[in-house]
This record gives sequence, structure tokens and C-alpha cells, in this order.
Amino acid sequence: MFGTVSEEKEVSVPASEAWKVYGSLQLADVVRQALPGLIHKIDLVQGDGGVGTVLELFFPPGAVGLTSYKEKFTVVDDEKRVKEAEVVEGGYLDLGFTMYRVRFEVIEKDGISNNQCITRATIEYEVKDEAAANAAAIVSIKPLVNIMQAAADYLQKNYNSNSTSGI
Repeated sequence: MFGTVSEEKEVSVPASEAWKVYGSLQLADVVRQALPGLIHKIDLVQGDGGVGTVLELFFPPGAVGLTSYKEKFTVVDDEKRVKEAEVVEGGYLDLGFTMYRVRFEVIEKDGISNNQCITRATIEYEVKDEAAANAAAIVSIKPLVNIMQAAADYLQKNYNSNSTSGI
């Protein structure tokens, strides 16, 4: 069984500023600091934030029903402002999923002002038929919405303070 869930968030910063966070390892730092109840620790296993980078995410006990998993960046497209990561070890794969991919996109918002963008988070997954009944209970966009909110708060605070101070 294949499934997908997605959510969008409007952010009051230019897409280029949002991508500086989403397109780098800085997103992991923002998440770790802003959401300690969601992510306990993130270890850089290999890479520099580009394609092939592997992170291991550790969760607080009972936070998402998982203890940890490793994810690998499979797409980091600076032009299209798209980053994809797939679980490559543990976590969802141990629960019967054959594929679990997270995609973040930063979309320039049309209009007069270029000081707004849209961030989109998408989860794509494939699960074995015998585990399909559990997929609806396990797959949730809510943690990614929390990540987008934390990133938006960080971006708006830091972009607005930098733009008003002339930096």
C-alpha cells in the first residue's frame, strides 16, 4: 500500500531566506532546540548536508512510538528548493514500511511582495500489506507541521531582526 500526506505553512520571509535553513543542516539545529519533546538528539553520521548525508534521529521515550532511525538525504535541489530524506535504517522500516520519505519544499509566493513564501512538508510511504492497517495510526504529518512552525518562528525572528538592523 502506498500513501501520502502533506501540509503547507505560509511564512513571512523570502523563499531564499527560508531555503538557507531548510536546504542545510541548520534545520536539524532549529528542530533540536525548539522541539526537545519531539527530537531528543540528532547525530550527523556522514555528509555535510548535501545528497548522501545521513542523520540519526533519536526520540524521547514515548514521543512518537519510535526510539531512533537513520535517514539519508536523497535530494537537495537548491534551484527548486526541495529536500528529500528517506529512512534507511530502523524506525518505520522496523514497523513494516518498505519506504518512508519526507520532502520539504520552499515555494516562492506570487504577488507584489517577495517577503513571503510557503513551506510544504510531504510524507510518502509504502507499507507491506500485512502492516497496512497500522499505517493510518503511525503516519502523522503533525510532527512535520511542528517542525515547519518552529522553522517559521526561527526565520521570522531572525530575518526580521536582521532586516531591521541593516544586516
